[in-house]
Amino acid sequence: MFASSNDAMLKDYTRRKFIKDTAAAGVALSAINTPLKTFASEKKSKVRIGMIAVGLRGQAHLEEMLKRSDVDIVAMADPDKIMMAASQKLVSKYGKKAPVEYTNGPYDYRNLLKRDDIDAVLIASPWEWHLPQGIDAMNAGKIVGMEVCGAIQLEDCWDFVNTCEKTNVPVMIMENVCYRRDVMAVLNMAQQGLFGEILHLQGGYEHDLRGVLFNDGVTPYNSGAEFGDKGFSEAKWRTVHYKNRNGELYPTHGLGPVGTMIDLNRGNRLTALSSVSTKSLGLNRYVAMHPKGGPNHPNAKVKYRQGDIVTTQIQTANGETIILTHDTSSPRPYNLGFRVQGTNGLWQDYSSGGLDKGFIYFEDKSQPHKWENTQQYMERYDHPLWKKFGKEAEGAGHGGMDFFVDNAFIECIKRNAEFPLDIYDLASWYAITPLSEKSIAEGGQLQQIPDFTRGKWMSRKPIFGRGDEY
Repeated sequence: MFASSNDAMLKDYTRRKFIKDTAAAGVALSAINTPLKTFASEKKSKVRIGMIAVGLRGQAHLEEMLKRSDVDIVAMADPDKIMMAASQKLVSKYGKKAPVEYTNGPYDYRNLLKRDDIDAVLIASPWEWHLPQGIDAMNAGKIVGMEVCGAIQLEDCWDFVNTCEKTNVPVMIMENVCYRRDVMAVLNMAQQGLFGEILHLQGGYEHDLRGVLFNDGVTPYNSGAEFGDKGFSEAKWRTVHYKNRNGELYPTHGLGPVGTMIDLNRGNRLTALSSVSTKSLGLNRYVAMHPKGGPNHPNAKVKYRQGDIVTTQIQTANGETIILTHDTSSPRPYNLGFRVQGTNGLWQDYSSGGLDKGFIYFEDKSQPHKWENTQQYMERYDHPLWKKFGKEAEGAGHGGMDFFVDNAFIECIKRNAEFPLDIYDLASWYAITPLSEKSIAEGGQLQQIPDFTRGKWMSRKPIFGRGDEY
């Protein structure tokens, strides 16, 4: 894994450092820059992929790609040789040719990008690496599938957009929860007008991550009280963000799925937000109570800036409101807290997305003031994508969601089609994080959200979930 999250890197990774770091590779990368118009000249029967970062999340994407006959994994870059070995073992399991390895330090991915036998890259690295790797990939003419997070600073979002527009190389944000089966059924209901006109939406990341943020340095989950250099997998880099930052750190799981229901960046856009945070107690308590920690463990005494619960209110151009909740440091069952409310009714979920795990009410269908169980509606309005590909998605990660997001990425490349979740979605969703940090630091002050489309949102047409192709 790109284990770069020591305090120094997180604090010092500035725009000037990025420019200095990328300058050394600029000549080589620009020399092979290939604009999108070249890609659009012919359709592809097979997509040649390079994997950048093959930690646990990267391996989930890798496995989906290995199942396909229309994908070749050409090369993989990751300085973590343990993760690389696990990835090669996965390749061998599927009987595929071993990809070329790039493991010589954190910048060896740039040598992968110099190859002329790669069409696209999938990037699943720690958050602070998304910007340099994404920029380098676009400058190298490689189509980008980018895993989700929030931006380190607001300017990063403009860097993504400006580079994408300059190079004409497309980027897809790989937000898998947009493809969750119940979410897509609700999207189908919303598109058919069952809720009336949408007024208010909610979502978030309400997931007890304490056993992910700390481990014993060997086993990834629920195994210890260490993080940073002594941690393993996400504990090596993710927890440092909780130490140094306070904001809506992971906005896309909550925002993306409800954003598709109100056509964000395609007839609508985010305009402003304000955020507030509770105090921080959960991580200290977890370490103090852990059998391998205790009240005297150094990590029980660390001052974590990240509040246990962060609440963000968002306004939109078309008059809807959105509430996001980041709640990952307290004991709780998993639940993303979705709610879609319109003039004719509402849906809200609980648990982890089963077709019967929610409440629904329609004024023109339900008994007055009484919730209905969601299952009959979820089955009746099952999205055409799930009806068509549900069997193929069985066994895929996150209840099948990973199949759909990876399938959309590959099919769009093969068909030279527009990505359903694109660079403008990435920029506007990523922007929530630094803007929420600024709002919290200023006592909840309202922050304006830039229009990363530069006005194009008014004429761009909605495309997500509008058919059964991908």
